[in-house]
Amino acid sequence: MTFANNDIPNNDTRFGTALVAVASTAVLVWFGTGLYPKWPLLWFAPLPVLLFASRNSAWRTALVAASSWLAGSLNLWHYLSVVGVPPTARIAICTIPALVFAVAVLLFRALLRRGAWWSALLAFPAMWVSVEYLFDLVSPHGTGGNLSYSQLNFLPVLQLASVTGPWGISFLLLLFPAALAVGLHLRNSAPQQAMRIVGVGLGVIAVALVFGAVRLAMPASGQKVRVGLIASDEPANVNVADEGSETARLFRQYAAEAESLAARGAQVIVLPEKLGVTVDPDTKETDALFQSLADKTNSKIVVGLVHVSPPVKYNRALIYAPEAPRQTYDKHHMLPPFESKLKPGTELTFLHELSGTWGVAICKDMDFTALSRQYGNAGAGLMLVPAWDFVLDRWSHGHMAVMRGVEDGFSIARAAKQGYLTVSDDRGRILAETRSDSAPFVTLIADVPVGHDTTLYLLLGDWFAWVALAILLFTLVQLCRLPSRPPIVSRTTANS
Repeated sequence: MTFANNDIPNNDTRFGTALVAVASTAVLVWFGTGLYPKWPLLWFAPLPVLLFASRNSAWRTALVAASSWLAGSLNLWHYLSVVGVPPTARIAICTIPALVFAVAVLLFRALLRRGAWWSALLAFPAMWVSVEYLFDLVSPHGTGGNLSYSQLNFLPVLQLASVTGPWGISFLLLLFPAALAVGLHLRNSAPQQAMRIVGVGLGVIAVALVFGAVRLAMPASGQKVRVGLIASDEPANVNVADEGSETARLFRQYAAEAESLAARGAQVIVLPEKLGVTVDPDTKETDALFQSLADKTNSKIVVGLVHVSPPVKYNRALIYAPEAPRQTYDKHHMLPPFESKLKPGTELTFLHELSGTWGVAICKDMDFTALSRQYGNAGAGLMLVPAWDFVLDRWSHGHMAVMRGVEDGFSIARAAKQGYLTVSDDRGRILAETRSDSAPFVTLIADVPVGHDTTLYLLLGDWFAWVALAILLFTLVQLCRLPSRPPIVSRTTANS
């Protein structure tokens, strides 16, 4: 007796089936991604569409897949509008991922129909991860929008970033529903093969979870340093766009708060990004204020500001250390179009301390894997990060930096106005955190380990993204070589 391999039936698929698939995936994507993602939901989000794809025509599959992901991606529409993204860019931000998802689902369907079940399992996540990686190489927003950020609260899975970077996490997220979909597709015609595929998919995820649990159980290494963070969201303190009395007033207020933190034992104090504006040559007052404070308290102080050296403007961090020359760091990655007139920096800045090496970056710099990896390869055990978020994205953007610490083996002290004051370790654990709008001047103090951890991701870089690209290429070649009709599978073959 022979069986067709779950032949795609009928062209009379009911509208209700498509509607259920669209609605289910859209709801799971809506709540599983975005500004405050619920991490378990995204593991199941593609499954309704993949099941629909296994039994329906290509055009129906494409329509259902694109519609479902597009509807889910609209969870960002309000946020993008509030931060001033033009309508055409908003449409692109929501539409492009939907089209990528549709193509990935169509590739899965095509391989499944041809009996290339293992290839279908791998091709679906490989397609998505390949596009994520290529986007990271060319986009001014780096890893922004990467699916892996939905798992920041799922610490065992987050540890995979230390091996694969964000790419492995995205791959696992999509491998899981693909394995279930293939298994359900084969449950009648080839039950043992279905069990093998589901078993391998779940087994890989289990190995990642065990690795994550073991890594989390290992004690943090290195000496602890007491870090202080300060921010103020008072309306008069957020947008100080000109030099002069307002900038001087705000600097004095921050200096007073910094002195209080130093009295509580803070060895390094981080202030937010773009506190005010200083213009050459009239910078002596600012330098005198913070240098004298550093000398008096024996603390390091990191101050974010806009520095104008006519005609050039920089988004800069000034680092004041006791009885030492002032250091500077210029932000590398600017936020378009708001920072298009600022000159990007090209150099890294290090503080070589008895506890280890510390580095400095500014806000959006932490969205990029390559820059953070440079700090990791230099042995940084602590990153000091002035920042400025957009209120609505205080959780999502503020915590993207946490993954850089897991990838590259360092702790992070990030002070953001209109965001969070956050201290995290190299396992992605939040050691201390508070909102920047919880008081007129919010302060936070925490002890953070600064031992550097050399991760596999540091040693091999984006190796897993290249593996995903190779898998995608292999499956595309295989798709071209396979017959368009599914093979006939005998019970003997299916059970072998």
